[in-house]
Amino acid sequence: MKEIFYTISDEVFSSFPGYVRGVVVGWGLENGPSPEVLTAMLRDAESSLRERMGTTNPAEHPRIASWREAFRKTGVKPAEFRSSIEAMTRRVVKGQELPSINALVDIGNVLSLRHLVPTGGHSLDDVKDDIALRPADGEEVFVPFGETEEEHPLPGEFIFVEGNTVLTRRWSWRQANHTLTLPETKSIEFNVDGLPPVERDEVEKICCELEELVKRFCGGTFRREILCASNPRMSLS
Repeated sequence: MKEIFYTISDEVFSSFPGYVRGVVVGWGLENGPSPEVLTAMLRDAESSLRERMGTTNPAEHPRIASWREAFRKTGVKPAEFRSSIEAMTRRVVKGQELPSINALVDIGNVLSLRHLVPTGGHSLDDVKDDIALRPADGEEVFVPFGETEEEHPLPGEFIFVEGNTVLTRRWSWRQANHTLTLPETKSIEFNVDGLPPVERDEVEKICCELEELVKRFCGGTFRREILCASNPRMSLS
């Protein structure tokens, strides 16, 4: 079997030296609809977030403001393209409930809301090439979730890719159809993004919490690693 690597490019760390990404890889999973107890965790996480946010403008929360500033630094208008954590927070504080998708997706959403840290997964079932977080050259192909038309990222935009296929545009903005986490997903990699003021220790704790929840609801075997400036590459095999 071909060895598959996961790399974060030097350009990401040179622009954001305090950035770390926790990666949790799971195999032999049994995904499916969330049981009632997991759905209840999601509702509890929503309620807790509303209480913690109070009347605070989500854009002013330090853990969201840092993503807005990072987007600006990479040439992305944060009011036009909101990071996944800001979009989710705004939806929840308005009183909306996040739909229960499946156990793996719901676990990522629970932890995102609990910690206000972007936490999301990509199915590895069909991944055959190396994956990376890197600046785009503009030739890569992206098919947004729920759509069929191809588009291309802007040169220099941070993208998460398998080979030349974009999995997520604008760092933590929008996911592609490719590598969606589905009820039949058997293997997955979760990304836990730590941008200051979120520090490495907290990312490591969230990764442990993530592994425990996935093991509880989906079984499987796991490996986790922290990607950072001094450790930008890992094997997924």
